[in-house]
Amino acid sequence: MKRSSPLVSIIIVNWNGKHWLEGCLPSLSKVTYKNVEWIIVDNGSTDGSIEWIQKHYSKTVLVSNSENLGFSHANNLGYKEAKGEYILFLNNDTKVAPDYVTELLKPFETDKTIGGVQSKIYLMDDSTRLDSVGAFLTPTGFLFHNNLGGKDKKVLDKEIDLYTAKGASMMFRKDVLKKVEVDGWIFDPDYFAYFEETDLCHRVWLSGYRIVYAYKAVMYHKMGATSKNLISEWVQFNSFKNRINSYIKNLGLFNLFLILPYHIFLCHVSAILFLIKGKIRLAIAIEQSIWWNIQHLKKTLNARRYIQNKIRAIPDTAFFSIIMRKPGLRYFMNFFRLVSII
Repeated sequence: MKRSSPLVSIIIVNWNGKHWLEGCLPSLSKVTYKNVEWIIVDNGSTDGSIEWIQKHYSKTVLVSNSENLGFSHANNLGYKEAKGEYILFLNNDTKVAPDYVTELLKPFETDKTIGGVQSKIYLMDDSTRLDSVGAFLTPTGFLFHNNLGGKDKKVLDKEIDLYTAKGASMMFRKDVLKKVEVDGWIFDPDYFAYFEETDLCHRVWLSGYRIVYAYKAVMYHKMGATSKNLISEWVQFNSFKNRINSYIKNLGLFNLFLILPYHIFLCHVSAILFLIKGKIRLAIAIEQSIWWNIQHLKKTLNARRYIQNKIRAIPDTAFFSIIMRKPGLRYFMNFFRLVSII
């Protein structure tokens, strides 16, 4: 292939998702950009996923795990197999447009400061609504998910910087990913699932690169298809645990002391509110997430030293005005209402 058509490695993690692959892979086979390799990492599926892939898409690079290693580490294993100049992480509960890969690549071609991109993500059940236009950091430590579940609008059709891409559909330069590896991994292996893409994107920003919204690249996502089969308190434990852990590793010292204590205070408040609502297990899960971080603080601080000394190339002041948002109270009230019913 010509140098103008670099190899793209597409990594998909699967766990008993054969019914999703039956929609995802046929759509992926119709993409107009042909210099791609497919890498599917199967997390011990028992639904015939592996046999179906081998029968219908035999050229796929298949990594078969004997057990469910989680979303983060499975992606790590897929990344180790990738030969592409660009790495695309794609959920299995998705369908993509024919020019999806082509449009994802375009921002990289025009701006060398871009390290990663997120596509436009429509909801599979309502193609007039978006999953979210990335997410932004807030002074509370909780993320602002831009236009979460909202109607698509023309005003959103522009290339904007994001704090973090959505893990369901994001592409990175491989050379940038190499720069932000920690212990040889791009996703923290301690994150079974949730917040792993934010942790990665934060390091990309620290290395001096940007995350942007590639709005012309279109795909469709069955939002919540995976989490609906998981226990709610398990989801919240991992979400709260990983978010706290990521901030300890990645925030500059000033912002660490500014954001983290306030965030942990709000975590306690969240636990109390869940307790008042009778959601005792959710309250316990949040407190356990804080305790986990206390127990693993030494390991986290070692990772922090490496990130701050080896990966960080710019101070927080160079990009915080770009990635920070200050949504009103109504946003957080709606957000926690959604969290409480997951």
